[in-house]
Amino acid sequence: MPVEQFGIATPQEGFIDITATVREIVRRSNIQQGICQVFVPHTTAGVTINENADPDVVTDMLAALGEMVPNLRYRHGEGNSPAHVKSSLVGCSITVPVVKNSLFLGTWQGIYFCEFDGPRRRQVCVQVLGS
Repeated sequence: MPVEQFGIATPQEGFIDITATVREIVRRSNIQQGICQVFVPHTTAGVTINENADPDVVTDMLAALGEMVPNLRYRHGEGNSPAHVKSSLVGCSITVPVVKNSLFLGTWQGIYFCEFDGPRRRQVCVQVLGS
């Protein structure tokens, strides 16, 4: 299955729920059993799975990352070192099982694109593998 890409316009910093778009890509793939790989090809952004029922979780995640990654005297000259660190902490890819042509997520789980250095125009790569 080829890699499918879609674009996202992001805020300065935030989590964007991309679950519906990824679900649609899986549905169109006609893969009944397999995996869905979601990859973010950016060094100041990430992708994660977390609760999508209560928006306070996203707020708390951003606050916690902000506390964990303060503005230190970084050597990187662009001034966005905290975004690079947050991206590494969160990660740039996730894998979700595909069962019966559908993402196998928990009841409260959603897939989030994580922006740490926006606003920007970003890309998300999705590949569904299986049979």
